[in-house]
Amino acid sequence: MPGSGKSTIGVLLAKTLTFDFIDTDLMIQSNTGTSLQNYLETHGVDALRQKEEEVILTVKTDRTVIATGGSAVYGERAMSHLGKTSEIVFLDISLETMVDRLGDFSGRGIAKPKEMRLEQMFLERRALYQKYAGITVDGEIRSSEVCAAIQRALS
Repeated sequence: MPGSGKSTIGVLLAKTLTFDFIDTDLMIQSNTGTSLQNYLETHGVDALRQKEEEVILTVKTDRTVIATGGSAVYGERAMSHLGKTSEIVFLDISLETMVDRLGDFSGRGIAKPKEMRLEQMFLERRALYQKYAGITVDGEIRSSEVCAAIQRALS
């Protein structure tokens, strides 16, 4: 979910596990030569989601923590790819927490149709996250506690 702490938790977890770390949002920006927000404005939601899936399909998951973009769950092939070789972790936060953490999200590159309300996006994505996740962790707690919970679930 946007604002769940994927990148922050991902870096901490990778350090703790002595794994590599990949942020697919950064890969997309490097691949396209522009920010997610600019790519979204220029090419649209579907193109950003397609680019995200393409990038994820190139990721090798061996000993790597991967922070995907929040809309990765729309890419069935991408989620299948990740699920075959890794544990998919859902950092579960409430709608209120997401809204609070995002603040003014106009420049964040959130891949949702303009007419879709955040609440609609939250509910739609939450169902998909729950479908694909092998591990669900409370994302409302401190980052160190989230990392510890993920480590316990992986053991």
